[in-house]
Amino acid sequence: MNWLIDHFTQDFIESQRYMYIVNGLKNTLIITVFAALLGIALGFVLAIIRSSHDKSDKPGIVLRILNFIAKVYLTVIRGTPVVVQLMIVYFVVFVTVNPGMVPTAILAFGINSGAYVAEIFRSGISSIERGQFEAGRSLGFNYAQTMWYIIMPQAFKNVVPTLANEFIVLLKETSVAGYIGLQDLTKGGDIIKSRTYSAFMPLIAVALIYLCMVMIFSYLVKLLERRLRRSEH
Repeated sequence: MNWLIDHFTQDFIESQRYMYIVNGLKNTLIITVFAALLGIALGFVLAIIRSSHDKSDKPGIVLRILNFIAKVYLTVIRGTPVVVQLMIVYFVVFVTVNPGMVPTAILAFGINSGAYVAEIFRSGISSIERGQFEAGRSLGFNYAQTMWYIIMPQAFKNVVPTLANEFIVLLKETSVAGYIGLQDLTKGGDIIKSRTYSAFMPLIAVALIYLCMVMIFSYLVKLLERRLRRSEH
């Protein structure tokens, strides 16, 4: 027991080392939230492009070009590791400018998440019966209005669980942000480890914080799913 107290004091209390964890947690949450918003925006646009192309009998030249760009984007992003993408954005794309580590991480993780969110939204749109599109046309809606008012609300309900799981995956993926020197939650624990030469307490603390966050978000997702199911009746 004394051993645990001594190590806890050394790792977290002395020199206020717990602040490495606190500041790292703040950066992790900021990156996750804003990267998720960017990913949802990108994914939504890509899903509309891909779905419009798939549902069109004779897609125009502009739609074919946009669909080709979307397919290349999805193939490249989903086919390469997120840590490599992060380093390319930081060390290659922004080699001559410095927007800051946090904005760079948000951009990199958002671009990565957008590729997966696009397929999630696309599967949700595909799950809607074609008759819903025809119902929108019969109401006098054009394609964009049909998608916005009829298709997307139904598709969103279908993909909420998968979308929430993608958010949780994104939260855990941000643990590689330390590769560009950014002090996220994992990097905060690593800094404490390097200062105290003790790995047990800092890394266990980081793991427990991630576990608690995932459990909280999973619980919130279940509440949202219940509310969506009740709204259907």
